[in-house]
Amino acid sequence: MSPRATAWGAYTAIAEALRAKIAGGDWKPGSLLPSESALSAEYGVARNTVRRALDVLAEEGLVEALPGRGRVVADPGGKADAVPRYQKIAMDLRRRMESGELRPGDALPSESELSDMYGVARGTARHALAELEGAGLVESVHGKGRYVRNK
Repeated sequence: MSPRATAWGAYTAIAEALRAKIAGGDWKPGSLLPSESALSAEYGVARNTVRRALDVLAEEGLVEALPGRGRVVADPGGKADAVPRYQKIAMDLRRRMESGELRPGDALPSESELSDMYGVARGTARHALAELEGAGLVESVHGKGRYVRNK
């Protein structure tokens, strides 16, 4: 991987690589993650880029910061799955579309509204909406918002 070649998206690629290590069992719940400095060296990026990737994983509930210790893999605490928060939001919105609660042409809640509704960062809400757009369920109208796509 060469994050420097795609600096704008480097943190997402790093977050995905770290997520894969957690999902693959390379890092177990409670395991201490490498330091930001070590990850910066490993991926050839600035610490801020690594910090942003780690923040994404924290928003998803996959890692947590322990003061004076560093970041550790979060213990799912008996959760049935380790689905990232953005995917849970996207699944909930998809369910609302399939049930008819959100019909074609209806406006979706804004990133800010989703952030408040689900108690997540706007970036997490944005990621959920992007997932729905990528699936062809939502269309974005510049300056107006996102709408359930007409079939």
